[in-house]
Amino acid sequence: MSTFQAPKGTYDLLPPRSAKFLAVREAIAGPLRNSGYGYVETPGFENVELFARGVGESTDIVTKEMYAFETKGGDRLALRPEGTASVLRATLEANLHRQGNLPVKLWYSGSYYRYENPQAGRYRHFSQVGAEAIGAEDPALDAELIILADQAYRALGLRNFRILLNSLGDKECRPVYRAALQEFLRGLDLDEDTLRRADINPLRVLDDKRESVQKQLGDAPLLRDYLCDACKAYHEEVRELITAAGVSFEDDPKLVRGLDYYTRTTFEFVHDGLGSQSAVGGGGRYDGLSEMIGGPALPSVGWALGVDRTVLALEAEGVELELPSSTSVFAVPLGEEARRVLFAKVTELRKVGIAADFSYGGKGLKGAMKNANRSGARYAIVAGERDLAEGVVQLKDMESGEQVAIGVNEIVAELEARLG
Repeated sequence: MSTFQAPKGTYDLLPPRSAKFLAVREAIAGPLRNSGYGYVETPGFENVELFARGVGESTDIVTKEMYAFETKGGDRLALRPEGTASVLRATLEANLHRQGNLPVKLWYSGSYYRYENPQAGRYRHFSQVGAEAIGAEDPALDAELIILADQAYRALGLRNFRILLNSLGDKECRPVYRAALQEFLRGLDLDEDTLRRADINPLRVLDDKRESVQKQLGDAPLLRDYLCDACKAYHEEVRELITAAGVSFEDDPKLVRGLDYYTRTTFEFVHDGLGSQSAVGGGGRYDGLSEMIGGPALPSVGWALGVDRTVLALEAEGVELELPSSTSVFAVPLGEEARRVLFAKVTELRKVGIAADFSYGGKGLKGAMKNANRSGARYAIVAGERDLAEGVVQLKDMESGEQVAIGVNEIVAELEARLG
């Protein structure tokens, strides 16, 4: 046993399970690549103020969960707890919004960090794939992103998820609702911290998961009753576009997101097979975030889907992904001359795109064939001194057990033909 272990609330991704995570990332990224989204990668840490301003100083993420530290040079940095603020910062810094092609459409994949109480489906280090469409206010963009996420999940074979949809209004109508909600919350039996949160951002109280709080919110005023005509029309068009695309959703008038920057469209993907941690992803419109972090007005919309949660959802449904074998051909040399010849052939196979591996360490035939079986290879190439003297190797089909002799110089062409 090693002296060291992975930190609490984190995990190591190891084969063969890691192949599922790679497949999920690729499946989520596929529809984005086909829809004009380019890849962006940002640092794992940023200035603390980027998240304090963007995510919101009243949020649990900033007040309780962010990994913040001071560098030797005195800079205050934080491990990124989410991706949107970083991607928008990178867009502004590189002036992508000034290149005349709005919206700027970007997707990303990476690890994020929050100091939370570890439990099934909730980690201190987690993986997400996200997408952002920056610089345009258009219901079609909101609908596009919801449709693309739905497409990605269905391509994976996921079926038992639900899309919850709501509108959070804008700077015109939300202040009126905010005042009404604050007045309602002040009449409840809430602890001091919750009342303080209600004064800063009352919508955050609606997102409180504690039963003692939720049971008092049954008669809370609903934002949909306070939406201005422009927000109502915008939300209705989003709903119509999603419906026309054949994507099912549920209107959830109590849905809010845990980050302060959201406006208008907000949505969440939930899976009922995951227990209390049912959200597998979510997002929405954030028209004022650019100005919050010192940029120009850039209305934007985006989402982030949890890779970890999506894998758990697939497992909850019993969905087995069709994962390509990491090895198609396994070479088993018997003797030094065979090692030299077969190693060269393995290199040739790899050059033409055939996944091939080799029996290292000078194992005997029995041990090497066990390795071939464990590798999942469809074919094994076996050769000893007698085979090479005749200019052949033995090609064994690992599924049928059939074995035939083929010429040494025919190995690559034969396997290309058989593997397609």
